[in-house]
Amino acid sequence: MFDVSHPEIREAVRRALEEDIGTGDLTTVLCVPPGRSAAGRFIAREPMVVAGVELLAPIYHQLGGVADLEIEKPSGASAIAGDSVARVRGPARTLLSAERVALNFLQRLSGIATLGRRFVDAARGTRCRILDTRKTTPGLRRLEKMAAAAGGVVNHRMGLFDAVLIKNNHIAAAGGVARAIERARAAEPVEIEVRTLDELEEALRAGAARLLLDNLSPTQARQWILAAGGRAVIELSGGITLENVRDYAETGADFLSCGAITHSAPAADLNFRLELEPDATGS
Repeated sequence: MFDVSHPEIREAVRRALEEDIGTGDLTTVLCVPPGRSAAGRFIAREPMVVAGVELLAPIYHQLGGVADLEIEKPSGASAIAGDSVARVRGPARTLLSAERVALNFLQRLSGIATLGRRFVDAARGTRCRILDTRKTTPGLRRLEKMAAAAGGVVNHRMGLFDAVLIKNNHIAAAGGVARAIERARAAEPVEIEVRTLDELEEALRAGAARLLLDNLSPTQARQWILAAGGRAVIELSGGITLENVRDYAETGADFLSCGAITHSAPAADLNFRLELEPDATGS
């Protein structure tokens, strides 16, 4: 589920380490003798869905490597307060210099997975599935979408390059719903946002396979879905929160997309506990 081999991910790790360490970790170099070994644990301090722990391997690798790394809670696993998510043993300087970057990734990505799971659980038992969006941190989309998937969310398109989604401004620029669909037909299936029931009917007549209904109340959404009569896949978006997601999921929609899963997820609470190992003299 959490493949960290993609070049974009390796580059994100490199940039994060360079940003934090720069020309060197002054505090660690001054305080910690070279050659000292240490062991450390990443500990959950609250219930969460873990995500991103697989990044520890490339983080440590880019700093010279560690002796041992054990992933105890892989991405997608649930943890409660006090659970150990991962254990590591290696040079104390390496573990200390990597600490903040490692925690930043784990806290951010586990926060997304945890919030995503809450949305998924709220819709459980309905036909509706939860989608993520492109509302992600610039440069970290691949990681944040992997975190959403770790929480059970279905990934929507990765970017503008892998699916057609005609929105209001595309319709205006193309000269109308039918014209926009006709121009995009070479890249079937076509999804289009519709703002009125008339546009819904026009889109269906033009052969749209998927409709995006934005900023409707659950009652309105239910009426529009009945009007569509099963002629297209229906996605709802706009104003969907944990408080109302169940109401939207019960409208008969196929998908709900929610930008908050990535743009507003609070960081999960994890910490790193380090213990020095005896040095070669036994001290």
